[in-house]
Amino acid sequence: MTCNGCRSAVEKGLNELPEVLDATVNLEKEEAHINLEKEIPLERLQGALSSKYAISAKKKEALLETSNQVEKEEQSKFQQLKPLLLILLYIFITAVLLHFENWNLEEFMLDFMGLFYIVFSFFKLLDLKGFPASFQMYDPLAKVVPVYAWIYPFIEIALGLMFLMRYQTEIALVATVVILGITTLGVTKTLLDKKSIRCACLGTALKLPMTEATFIENVIMIVMAVTILISHQDTY
Repeated sequence: MTCNGCRSAVEKGLNELPEVLDATVNLEKEEAHINLEKEIPLERLQGALSSKYAISAKKKEALLETSNQVEKEEQSKFQQLKPLLLILLYIFITAVLLHFENWNLEEFMLDFMGLFYIVFSFFKLLDLKGFPASFQMYDPLAKVVPVYAWIYPFIEIALGLMFLMRYQTEIALVATVVILGITTLGVTKTLLDKKSIRCACLGTALKLPMTEATFIENVIMIVMAVTILISHQDTY
């Protein structure tokens, strides 16, 4: 494996097997760590991968680790989510400061959503080749229409600019409800299936696990969009 695109492709193929609880790849070591619901033949794992990849079991002796090594590698959920929480905090503070002197809730929400899309699209563009495979692991539409995963970061940029420039905001609001609604369905299914896969919301540059926080961030955006749409209906 030579790049994040390879890593994402291998993780996607392995995680699609129903017996696999979660599969993560260490690109530097060219290793995959796979948790199985039940033991399956190695050939079945190989069959889930492209012919360019060959998978083999490590010797048991090589799998032994001291408890100290395991403790160093394990991270708490908060530590794993720290980048996401910091980014959301920065976006929130920036949106508040933009309207600190003349507070307007709707304007704050529009700027929050605009900044959210622009910042999150930036991280996806850092590895545009690896992002689609990660996104297709849980987004229902990206699974059916692969090209959607490739253009998704650019959709985010467009929506972000529409919110920040106050251009056709109602179209952007409806698009937000639809697009993030579809993604949220996939995230919810992943969480209910208790599959431990990597979230692609910040691309592949940051190793962010799929957790309840991913669900919450999407819900916040959907609630903001629906709230503004309802307020606009009330004014007509």
